[in-house]
Amino acid sequence: MATVLMCRRLPRLGRVTALSTAAKHGSSKSKKEKRDKPGAAETGTQSGATIQLLKPQDYRVLYNPAAYAKGRAGSQQHGDRDSSQALGDTFTSPGTTQAPQTFPSASSQALSPVRNALPKPKSRSSTLLEQTVLARLYKEEAEKEKREVHDSKEDPRTFQKGRPEYRALTCDSSEPAQTLPAEEGDSILQSVAGCEGSPGALTDYFLRLSRLPAERHAALVSDPRFSALCHRAVTAIRLFSTPDLIQILKACVPVAVPASHPLLNACEAEFCRRAWDMSLEQLLLVADCWRCLDRSVPSYLGILFSYANLHWRDLTLPQFVQLLYIIGEGRRSPADLAQKVESTILKHLDAFTLEELGAICLGLFKSLSGISEHVMRRIADRVSLQMEDMSTYALVNVLKMLRYTRMDHLPLMRELGRVIPARIPATNIQGIMHITLTYSSLHFFDEDVLAAVATSLPSKVSYCRSKDAAKFLWSFGCLDYEPPNEEEFYSSLIKQLHAKLHEFSKFPEHLLTALLGLAFVKRFPEELIDFALREEFVQKTRGSKYELNKDLFTLGKSVEIECPKYRGSRLTPQLCQEFTEVVSSFAEREIYVRPEIVEATSLLESMLGGPEYVKNHMILPHTRSSDLEVRLAADGRPIPFNFKDPVAAKKLKDMGVSLTDDLMSQLIQGRAHNQSPTRVGNEARIPRQERGDTRGTPCLAGALSAGATSGAEPKPGLWQAGEVRLALQVSNRNHFCYGSRRLLGLHCLKRRQLRLLGYAVVEIPFWEWFPLLKRTRSEKLSYLHYKVFCPALPTRAA
Repeated sequence: MATVLMCRRLPRLGRVTALSTAAKHGSSKSKKEKRDKPGAAETGTQSGATIQLLKPQDYRVLYNPAAYAKGRAGSQQHGDRDSSQALGDTFTSPGTTQAPQTFPSASSQALSPVRNALPKPKSRSSTLLEQTVLARLYKEEAEKEKREVHDSKEDPRTFQKGRPEYRALTCDSSEPAQTLPAEEGDSILQSVAGCEGSPGALTDYFLRLSRLPAERHAALVSDPRFSALCHRAVTAIRLFSTPDLIQILKACVPVAVPASHPLLNACEAEFCRRAWDMSLEQLLLVADCWRCLDRSVPSYLGILFSYANLHWRDLTLPQFVQLLYIIGEGRRSPADLAQKVESTILKHLDAFTLEELGAICLGLFKSLSGISEHVMRRIADRVSLQMEDMSTYALVNVLKMLRYTRMDHLPLMRELGRVIPARIPATNIQGIMHITLTYSSLHFFDEDVLAAVATSLPSKVSYCRSKDAAKFLWSFGCLDYEPPNEEEFYSSLIKQLHAKLHEFSKFPEHLLTALLGLAFVKRFPEELIDFALREEFVQKTRGSKYELNKDLFTLGKSVEIECPKYRGSRLTPQLCQEFTEVVSSFAEREIYVRPEIVEATSLLESMLGGPEYVKNHMILPHTRSSDLEVRLAADGRPIPFNFKDPVAAKKLKDMGVSLTDDLMSQLIQGRAHNQSPTRVGNEARIPRQERGDTRGTPCLAGALSAGATSGAEPKPGLWQAGEVRLALQVSNRNHFCYGSRRLLGLHCLKRRQLRLLGYAVVEIPFWEWFPLLKRTRSEKLSYLHYKVFCPALPTRAA
């Protein structure tokens, strides 16, 4: 019996929805207001070059740790684990052990809708019209699938077609060559045994064999006669001239000689020995051959980089771009070249083609090469002016580097919002993922782009790797956006998570990324959560080189608060305590001491009567940001509760707030010199947040006249009848989308959970509080007094 995916989605704006499938979660949400979008622009109409995809049946998962943050665990490399850091005040960041698959997954090799709908033609009885229609449909479907074909080795090489100079630097497998008849292969191999074995003759044999039809090559490699030819070449390896040896290596590319073949071992050793006597053009050509053969040659590349460093002034523009391509494909970043690379980029910036700019950015991105903000901004300046003329593939590569440097560039993002939506349908799934991840990593909300992604994704979802599905869910959750087709969008991605469940054994971080993105928008697929919180999976994450504990903590605690009926696996109390201590330690060093929080805490203590009336801590440690907690009695009097030791608690018994005439005067005068608190509060509305208070109601602080005290004995830990607990949020720009007042997903989740626990969330947004930090003490006290007391307490308590 098929497994039923259980998702629980908590009520939004009073709606309560509980559905039993991943495809249904309640009614759709209306579109966000345009003011939430900092780079609002009309949708572009210019279509770009098509980036093509792997067919699902051809898809293979290749684990390449270098594609992640190699050597820099816990960092923000490549945007793979970077997004979650910016959402909180700490960072989050794949494991490799196997986990059992405990429930069935759907096949990722879904047939296309058109093909499924087509009946098999009856060759004898079909009419000519039927045959014509069927042929046309099949042709259209074939063309559609052709757009989904993606060769990851060839696409990065598109820039090489822009200048004739690259022909001398690259092993172009597509360059025209006269193909020999297939039957001539046997004749060539037969003649090998009787040849004199001179270097020239051996070279000629390799060149002629490389010109055989492609379908003959597979049998050629396993032919003993070809092995004998290779053996003779290895024996005479030092007798070949450098040009002849290069020709042999080039001939190995179309023949598809295996990367571990003995001939290639000998060639690598010989090229390393000769490297310093070769030209830079020859060195780059050989490096390109190694790339085409998929052979890792770190020693050779090290020599190449050292040679280029010594001859840097002699590099031509094509040689420089090709060198960066090789650096990227080798996943190595020569530190001593960093400054020279930047200066050369600036030197040739206006001369590079747009495809070359894309290749440069991809090389820097793949090799984890740092680049200064100044250089990246100059690249972005040019791209923003010529984006319509740029292929989507090259543009995506620029976006990768923009994300890597975490640099905001408003003109580029605005132009991207105008150009890219129309290109989304023709872009491959990995390209769409990187576009989407750019927006979430930079916290840039553009509804037109996200809606275009959401519209195109369901029909392409079978092409998603586990990583792609996770990044889509993370990005939409990070930006707190649920598209018009939210049910189709989310159900298709959750189904794909099931289909790719086996991949999470090697990449556990992708499952946590996906589930956190879903949690941000109140979606909790219970079976996947149960899988993620099992002991076996938790151990996998703890053995990872990435820091996944905080993600586990956020997920586990969110399920506890938002899914009261959940009966699956949970984190152990010991783990939760361990995670809490780690997060709290970080908060004490980095969060609680921030000037805007320290100032608000100090002023609240002064206003309310002492440190016992306000607590600077994390009410929800798994959300990784601080709260200023204040407790008020039903009549509006502050309640002391923050007792650091029993002695202090005893001394402060029956102590209440003393508001002196001087303080009241300051509060009144402060308000007179500023705009009305009611106006401030209305302008400070946080998008999609319900404050739980009412505007325009009388301030209840009038009950606290000068000298008034609280007669109730404080009882820490108890929630007294009528008591109101305030969670003041001193936010900063990193909690919001770029240039807007739209909260990011993690902070929406935090406020939602605080309300579920009974807290009244009070916003102290940065656009109000930061300017006040430069104002007088009385103005700041007036502002905080209004935030704490003026909104209607009865409404809050309800």
